[in-house]
Parts: sequence; structure tokens; C-alpha cells
Amino acid sequence: MNFSIITPADGAYDQWNDRGANLRWKGHPSGIIPVTTVDELKDALQYAVDNSKRVVVRGGGHCLENFVGDPAVEIVIDISNIKGIRYDEGMNAIEVMAGATLGEVFETLDREWGVLLPAGQHPAIGIGGHISGGAFGFLHRHHGLGADYLYAVEVLWVNNERQVEKVIATREETDSNRELWWAHTGGGTGNFGIVTRYWFRAPGVTARDPSLLLPKSPEVLETMEMEWDWDQIDERVFKQLLDNFGEWGKMHSSTDTEAGRLFATLYLSNKVTGKIMLKAVLSDCPEEIAEEFAAAVSAGMGITGRAIRKPMRWVEFALQPFPDIFIDMRVAFKVKDALLRAPYTAAQIGTIYRHLTEHNDVPGGSVGVAFFGGKMNAVAADATAFPQRDSILATACTSGWLDAADEAKSVAWTRNIYQELFAATGGAPVPGEQTGGCLIAHPDADMADEQFNKSGVPWHVFYYQDNYERLQRVKRKWDPCGIFRHRLGVEGI
Repeated sequence: MNFSIITPADGAYDQWNDRGANLRWKGHPSGIIPVTTVDELKDALQYAVDNSKRVVVRGGGHCLENFVGDPAVEIVIDISNIKGIRYDEGMNAIEVMAGATLGEVFETLDREWGVLLPAGQHPAIGIGGHISGGAFGFLHRHHGLGADYLYAVEVLWVNNERQVEKVIATREETDSNRELWWAHTGGGTGNFGIVTRYWFRAPGVTARDPSLLLPKSPEVLETMEMEWDWDQIDERVFKQLLDNFGEWGKMHSSTDTEAGRLFATLYLSNKVTGKIMLKAVLSDCPEEIAEEFAAAVSAGMGITGRAIRKPMRWVEFALQPFPDIFIDMRVAFKVKDALLRAPYTAAQIGTIYRHLTEHNDVPGGSVGVAFFGGKMNAVAADATAFPQRDSILATACTSGWLDAADEAKSVAWTRNIYQELFAATGGAPVPGEQTGGCLIAHPDADMADEQFNKSGVPWHVFYYQDNYERLQRVKRKWDPCGIFRHRLGVEGI
């Protein structure tokens, strides 16, 4: 074997095992295999298959569910040291090895070629799992999803004879492996094999110049921050703020809007935290749009919400975005997200207000609302595996805790507010007039549990909608032995 296996008897085991972002989950695999090359990775995967070991791969460790930290997992292959970013002249695309972090990608793309990949919101996220979830970020309204720029993938898969093979799949219409490429543009991670490298190039671009293959880094990037003290906010003011935010998102969600250069998230924290915050990113954004947005958000509230704006370089921001939100402190947490095709109703806003003001024993409870729409909705729902191309907002109910004794009440808070928000459709955001399902990049195993998803709609409809059967066919062809699986895994047909 040209790789090493770290077992529970090794002194380094806890260090390698304790690498997940969500402290709620921690498995106890019999072996952890850190690899640094694709050949090592191929041998490690073959070892796991030959020994009939339940195997998963870990990159940045940011999966929200226990797909890696699962007691059933016996072997974890860690690819975080498979690094490398370069221009591949043969592919005429930017090659990124699957162990790279988003921060490494952002920094290298900007330094070498003055371009960016519109993905992610935290620089520590591993690109290996991020792209397969669609890859939304701060600039998806301006440039679309990261997955929309995927030209090709290299994948290790296991054939019918349980032998590991390597295959490259591109978006070229003549490529016989094209469906495997398509599955990695939003079909989720841990389903079809192990991606070893990605190649990125904007659709339709043929210029043989790496500085022209992806969107240019913004000439002017600004952050805008607003906040309001909870002691100034009653239910009327709270409702006005959410109405303002939701209406602006609705009115500026078209695929060709100049306002797509503005992205914002409203962070609605528990009242005991003291304040509500809005964080916005403006990339080459016209001044009139920025001013109109700031005024529109505060309209009718009757309290001051001064907008603080700060210009900076794109990479400066991308490597340290909003430090008071994206802090490095690791906690245990539960997240349940949803996509909205229309803003929250008055009744739903009342539900959020009540849960944030009456449940002071869960100070880590919060609700976020962020803008979708813009260029990310310019792509047809079946052109990539990411189907949610008609939503205007994304929302998430979250709770975090440090003391394990707080887990039960924190998880219950998250589940209760979520079920109440979507009570009209069985406690889940069934794709329909107002809601548009969920994001597989934020997996929630509750969606496959009838105790929490009482809609009668299968979990895969929320994540994949009409694309699921196509993903099942890809699964059947490229994972015929069912090697790659987890609680929300695509099942072959």
C-alpha cells in the first residue's frame, strides 16, 4: 500500500477524526486515510472496497449532516491535502484539485488571472463537496452559481467487478460521459464516486486565455452593513423590516436586473443577543441601486438603521468575509433551510417574531433570509442538476450550542419554528406557489423522516425536483455496487 491508515490506537487519530465543522457529529471509523495524490486516493478506495468497508470521503469537513461522522462509516479518506490550481491548456480550463479550499481558489484565481469563481461564503470550505451542491455564494446573483462554470470532472468510480477506475466527464454534447458531468452540477456529494479534480470555464467561452475563462474580479467591491437594536423593535417594526427586505428581493429578482450586483442577508437573531443585522455585498454596483436599497429596507420602520459601507478588494473580502458572522469558533448546530418563490407572509413573519422573542432559553436560535434570483435563475432547471432556478429568497432556521446539555432544546427549537413556518404544507417547503424546496448543499435528514416531514412528499422532491430520475440513472451506471451512500443519497434505478 502506498498510503497510511490512521487507527484509533494512533496518537494522531483524534486530530484527524475531529475535523468536522459541526461539532454535533463525530464518528469513530476504524481507519482514516489521509492522501496527497490521486494515485494514493485510488489505492485507498480500492482497499476499502476490497475489504468491504463502508467508506466516505472528506474534504473541507463542512457537511452539515452526519454523512461523514456516521457510526456506520468504517473508513474515512481525507483528500484535504490533494492540492493544486493551474491553467490546463489541453482542456482550456482552470483545473482545481478537489482538496483545495475556496480561499485558496479565490486567492489563486485573482492573483494569477484576475478572475473569480462565484462560489461559497467561507474560505475554509473544501471545493470538493461544494461544487456538487451547486455552489452558491456572495456573487450568485451577479454571475450565477459556481457549478454553472463547471466544464469537466475527473471521478474515481467502482465498476461492476468492484474495481476502481478513473474517468473524465465534460459538458461537451458529444461526450459519452456527459451525464456524469451533469450529475456533479448540483446532484450532491457522496453519490456517484469521488471527484479528484474539477475544470472550470464559462459556457460559450472559447478564447485560449485563462484570464478570459471566468468572470473578472470586481473593480469595486463594497460591503454594506446595517443593524437595529432589539430594544427598539416591536412586532410591527419587525414585520415592516421583513416586508421591506422580501419585497425588494421580489422586485429585483429578474435574471437581467442590474440589482443582481447586490446580494444581502438579513440575520434575525434571538432577542437576547441584542440586535438584528443586515450584511450586503455590492460588486461593481451602481450607486443609485445601493442608495435605493438602503432606503427601501428602512422605510416605514420609524427607527434609525444607518448603512455603513466599506470598499475593499474582492480577495480581501473573500478571505475574511464579515468576521462577526463567519467566526472561526466551532460549535454544534442544526440547520433547516428552504427556498422561497414569494416573500414570507404576515403570519409567517409573526411566527418568526414569536420564536425569537419568547424562547430566551435558546439564545443560539436564529433565522436568516438571503437574496436569490438574478443570474442564477438564468439557467434552465434541467440544464444542471441544481433545479432551483426560480426562487427569489433563501431562508434558514438555525440553532447553535456549546454545551451538549443544550442540544435537545436547541434542535427542538429549530424543528418547531420550521414546521410552523410551513405548516400549510405538512411542515416542509413543498415546491409550489410560495416555496421551492431545499438546498442539497444544506442537507437535512429530517426531510426523509415522516415525524418531521409530514407533507407526504418524498425527500428527493425538495432537493432535486424533476431531476431526480435522471440522477438515479447516473447512479445506476456509475455506482452499480452501491459503494457511495448516505442518509440522503441518490438511489439507483
